Amino acid sequence: MASKRISFLRVARLLLIAVLVVLLIPPAQVALAVFWNPPFVPMRVQRQIEARLKGGTLKQARSRWAALENVPEDLIHFIWASEDQAFFEHRGFDVPRIREAIAEAKDGEARGVSTITMQCARSLFLWQGRSYLRKALEAYYTVWMELFMSKRRILELYLNHIEFGPGIFGIGAAAHEYFGETPDQLSRSQMIALAAILPNPLKWSPVRPNQTVLRKIRRIERLASRAPFPREELQAK
Repeated sequence: MASKRISFLRVARLLLIAVLVVLLIPPAQVALAVFWNPPFVPMRVQRQIEARLKGGTLKQARSRWAALENVPEDLIHFIWASEDQAFFEHRGFDVPRIREAIAEAKDGEARGVSTITMQCARSLFLWQGRSYLRKALEAYYTVWMELFMSKRRILELYLNHIEFGPGIFGIGAAAHEYFGETPDQLSRSQMIALAAILPNPLKWSPVRPNQTVLRKIRRIERLASRAPFPREELQAK
């Protein structure tokens, strides 16, 4: 009996250590990403595997890092207006939007409430897909990102890792692949078109916009005109 108890305690201790290690990995990754760009991005590997499972290959565009100061404010404005106007106000979770989404879900409708920080966590540290595990991890990473990182750094990582199309990750790669330009050379219409495809970048194109994308473009123009960008937030460190 004593030996069984010792064995149980040993297993429990090992499990506790394993859980602690798992819990410490996200804050360690986030802390490193404050200063260095992660060399391994799971979502990019996921897309390669998905392509091979379908019998093909995925040509990934060359990464082109765009420092935040080299990204036009208008482009940031359009993405902010479309994706998360409360970004500079919340701490990773837009609680009012979450409450609205829960209320809508009760009526049979549901919509996404991912903030820029949550999207960044998913694009940088996790994978795409619908599962409670991924959602829980996304929330956990989001907490640490908002704790360790400035809004500027989150925005910079987001813009450089968000998916803009098959094999196209980051605004630098998107500007080059779609328009042959750097982000600071994009026209206003090109910037809006890139912002418009973010909800569904694998199916929508900024150079061959369908009716849905065209409606999104008009919507972003309205949103941006009604919501002036808080440019002073970009100066905050």
